[in-house]
Amino acid sequence: MGMESSSTHFTNIRSLDTDCKIEDSGNNLVIEAYPLGMMPPMNAVDTEDEGESGVLEPYVGLEFDSADVARDFYTLYAARMGFKVRTGQLYRSRTDGSVSSRRFVCSKEGFQISSRTGCPALIRVQRRDSGKWVVDLFLKDHNHGLGSSTEENHSPIFQKKSSMPTNSVVEVSHRPKVKLIKAIEDKPPCPSGVITAKRLKRGGDEMQSEVDLSAGLEFNSANEAYQFYHAYAENAGFRIRIGQLFRSKLDGSITSRRFVCSKEGFQHPSRVGCGAYMRIKRQDSGRWAVDRFDKNHNHEFESHLEVQKKNLFSSKKFIEEEIGGLEIEDIVDINNGNLVKRHRENHIGSDWYSVLFDYFQTKQAEDTGFFYAVEVDNGNCMSIFWADGRSRFSCSQFGDAIIFDTSYRKSIYLVPFAAFIGINHHKQPVLLGCALVADESEKSFTWLFQTWLRAMSGRRPLSIIADQDDVIQQAIMQVLPGTHHRFSLWQIKAKESEHLSVMNGSFKYEYEKCIYQCQTANEFETAWNALLSRYGLKDNAWLKAMYEKRRSWVPLYLRATFFAGIPFNESIESFFGAHFNAQTPLKEFVSQYERGLERRREEEIKEDFNSFNLKPYLQTKEPLEEQCRRLYTLNTFRVFQKELLQSYSYLGFKIYDEGAIIRYLVRKCGNDDEKSIVTVGAAIPEVGCSCRMFEFEGILCRHVLRVFQILDIKEVPHCYILRRWTRNAEYGIPCESELGGNPQELKALMVWSLREAACKYIEAGATSLEKHKLAYEIMREGGRKLCWQR
Repeated sequence: MGMESSSTHFTNIRSLDTDCKIEDSGNNLVIEAYPLGMMPPMNAVDTEDEGESGVLEPYVGLEFDSADVARDFYTLYAARMGFKVRTGQLYRSRTDGSVSSRRFVCSKEGFQISSRTGCPALIRVQRRDSGKWVVDLFLKDHNHGLGSSTEENHSPIFQKKSSMPTNSVVEVSHRPKVKLIKAIEDKPPCPSGVITAKRLKRGGDEMQSEVDLSAGLEFNSANEAYQFYHAYAENAGFRIRIGQLFRSKLDGSITSRRFVCSKEGFQHPSRVGCGAYMRIKRQDSGRWAVDRFDKNHNHEFESHLEVQKKNLFSSKKFIEEEIGGLEIEDIVDINNGNLVKRHRENHIGSDWYSVLFDYFQTKQAEDTGFFYAVEVDNGNCMSIFWADGRSRFSCSQFGDAIIFDTSYRKSIYLVPFAAFIGINHHKQPVLLGCALVADESEKSFTWLFQTWLRAMSGRRPLSIIADQDDVIQQAIMQVLPGTHHRFSLWQIKAKESEHLSVMNGSFKYEYEKCIYQCQTANEFETAWNALLSRYGLKDNAWLKAMYEKRRSWVPLYLRATFFAGIPFNESIESFFGAHFNAQTPLKEFVSQYERGLERRREEEIKEDFNSFNLKPYLQTKEPLEEQCRRLYTLNTFRVFQKELLQSYSYLGFKIYDEGAIIRYLVRKCGNDDEKSIVTVGAAIPEVGCSCRMFEFEGILCRHVLRVFQILDIKEVPHCYILRRWTRNAEYGIPCESELGGNPQELKALMVWSLREAACKYIEAGATSLEKHKLAYEIMREGGRKLCWQR
């Protein structure tokens, strides 16, 4: 979902580039646009059948030449009826990212500020293949009183036949969309401190800027670049407009923008095809830099005061686009033309809050463990987090390795939905919490991680897989300081395609061999440096940056941390699958979410049943195979069994034996390159392998199992069978060695374990009167024993 605001409210019709004509065309009303001064006679518009009020009311099927014209129409209708209009959500095409539908709503829609009442009144227009925009939804009723209207507030096209001359202009009284907070004599410096553009007194016939336009100038944001070009143009004597923008084919994000002279193109008689422009491009660092520009104009410059006055309209329009259509007066200050955001943008449509709050209240009545929280910023609702009791219990058992799934960012999204995912004892994804992310800022992600941690009783994970954006990295460092952050595979692959696509096949082979096959840090350093030298990539900025962050994405540096065996080179399947994605509309969101969640939990119940009732076939006569079949779930046992069978194709040689330490070199028969070092301590349970499979996945590797065979060890020591992989993982609590002696975690696990057991008694006991009596007696007897033990 994207949000933007197109045309602003205006103080008179002169502020628009066109006048409008409305004519009846069959069943549809067609509104045509004419340049100023070319308005057809007013008697061409007949509104006599519109009733006594003379108000032309929106209706489904009403057709416009553009979305801007539709908004102007609804704004004038609103002024006549006594309410005000804001630009609401927009929807983009999944194929090319263009705007396909947009909503214009009552200014009291939503609840983000105290003056809003959640008013449902709106019109929605949709772009047809013909290029026309047609009303496909009109909600007329308001949930608040309407103000009074006066004749001077409205356009003549909504009155009965008028005797007004055709060239007259009707003033439209409206509160300005931007409040001028204060004016200062000189422009303040840009927030980045990189560029300061101040107006200078005339030293000659032309105005000049302190900083000249040149390639390579950098800015912190597109808005900052726009303000620079705005000031540059104002001083030079021309006006600017917002030109094209270009999006990434990989994730739909904006990669470059053009700001052009207002006389660019020929769409309006005042335009003369001027070629002057400035283009900015987003850098890997997140900053924006000028990469192309043209200073040459094909027209005379205007006076400084005239330019300054006219540029205000385009400034407001650009800021509206940047902040996503919220009330401009609540968002920006204007200091001599510089517009500065006062509030954060919000990617969540205001109508989502009321729907989700209703859903949350229903869930709380059904589930005592249901948790939700809303981020509030300056009185506005922002991000939302929620988790049901089952998710919170799952986190107490399987919250050691989590995935923060923000796959909505891969495409043009309708809903900024994020999920916390864990891996259960069946190696299935399990939901640990959900969120709608208001904006992709450090503040937003920090609040989200803190809220998730609070909902999960403060138990921090050992590892997290999340995107590599700086804001997410900073939030994880702040909230989860001891958690190892691993970058998302999809984002790494996208960046590789962007920065290394020109390289040939041999480079790709050597690159992947360096990343995935190096076993030691020295081996990786040597291979990496050789790769960069061989292909002339020592100055590649992206590779330099990724090398500095190698501990967050190169497998060699990740294997020593527990990640529940989540593979390095495979994408994680979406938890909700086809039921639910970033384009799911609001009216389907809750039902699709519930359906996807139910499907996953049914799969878990099925695997529980299979693990307790089915026995996999034994492939060997080893006692430890029988031991692990008895303890592990089916899927976990299959992983162990594969390692056990592979161990028979390896040879082990003692290479070190001194004191309490013995080392074995274990290599594959016929392949000297595939080898590992297994270290055994004086006490037999102390064993470790250089492949780090146990540290990474929690299951013993083939190399250790081969050494067990050499040492005639018949059973796997219990400290190497993690409870989280066993059939009984959801019952009771882990041993103290797995908890690390943390009393807070121990208490949280006890609470959730007892809560889950009690919930199962309640669910089973509520199915019939007889079962209710039995469950009640069991719980009462247990209660008596607890009281007796006190």
